[in-house]
Amino acid sequence: MRLGFGLPTFGPAANEVNGIARFAADAEKAGATSLWVGDRLLTPVDPVVGYSPGSTAIPEEFRVATDPLTALAVAAAVTGEVRLGSSGINAPWYPPALLARALASIDVASGGRLIAGFGSGWSPEEYEAAGVPFEGRGARLDELLDVLVAWWTTNPVSHRGPLFTIPAGHVELKPVQRPRPPIYLGAFGPRALRRVGERADGWMPVWWAPEVFPVAQLTQGWATVRESAERAGRDPATISMILRVNVAAGTPVEVVAEEVLKVRSVLPAEEVFVDFTFVASSVGHTLDLVGNLLDLVSAE
Repeated sequence: MRLGFGLPTFGPAANEVNGIARFAADAEKAGATSLWVGDRLLTPVDPVVGYSPGSTAIPEEFRVATDPLTALAVAAAVTGEVRLGSSGINAPWYPPALLARALASIDVASGGRLIAGFGSGWSPEEYEAAGVPFEGRGARLDELLDVLVAWWTTNPVSHRGPLFTIPAGHVELKPVQRPRPPIYLGAFGPRALRRVGERADGWMPVWWAPEVFPVAQLTQGWATVRESAERAGRDPATISMILRVNVAAGTPVEVVAEEVLKVRSVLPAEEVFVDFTFVASSVGHTLDLVGNLLDLVSAE
C-alpha cells in the first residue's frame, strides 16, 4: 500500500523551528510515499460556518497555520523520492498567475513530484480576509483551472475570461511533469463531484478514524465522478483517487490502522495519506505515530 502523511502545518507542531524539514526528511526515511499540506488562513472568533457539517466550531489546531506553498517548497528541498501534494489549496483565494508560477516552481524544485490538489474552501471569513468574494467561488475555481493549464502547457501564455485576464506573455518555466502536474479536486456536493469527472485527473475524498459516516457516501461519490466523466466524453478509467484520512483526537494508532485497511479494501484509491493534526502534540510525536502506523499496516 502506498501510504503518505500530512506535514505538520497546523497545531503545536507547526510552531516548531525547522519542524517541517525535519518531519519531511524523517518520514521519507521511514517509508512514507507522499507528504501533504492543507490550507487554512485564520480561525474566526465568531465563525458563521464550522469545520464539521451542522456545527460552527473550528478546531483550535487551525489557529496555527503554515503557508502551504512554503511548506511544499521546504519539503521538496529535503526529500528526494516522496510525492508532494496539496489537499487541498483553496484555489479561489489566489491570483491564478501567481499560483501557477509557485506550483510550477515547486514541481521543478522537486524534480517533478508535485500533486496539485485544490478545493474551494468553506469559511466566509477566510474569503473576506483574502479579499475574494465567497459567492461564485465555484465559477472562480473553474476559470482558475483554465489559467493553470494554459500557464503550464503553452508559451506564450494568454487568457481572457470573465474573471481573469493574462496578456500574451512568455513563460518558459514549465513543470517537469508533462504535460503538467496531475490536478486533483476535493469534492462532496453534486456539482463539485461533477467537476471532478468533467475536468480533473483525480478525486480527493476524506475519511475519518474512527468512522463518522458510512463508506457508502464515498462509493456513491465515486460513482458520480465516473458517470460525470462518461457524460463529458472522458474515459473514467483515467481518473484516480487519493484518500485522505483525518484522525480524531484521542484515537489510538491501532484504530487508525484498522480504518486505513478497511476503507482501502473498499475504495480503489491509488494512495492513502493520514493526517495526525488532531492527535499529535509535536513533530517528534507525529513521527512516532508515522512509524507505528507504517509498522502496523505493513504487518497485514
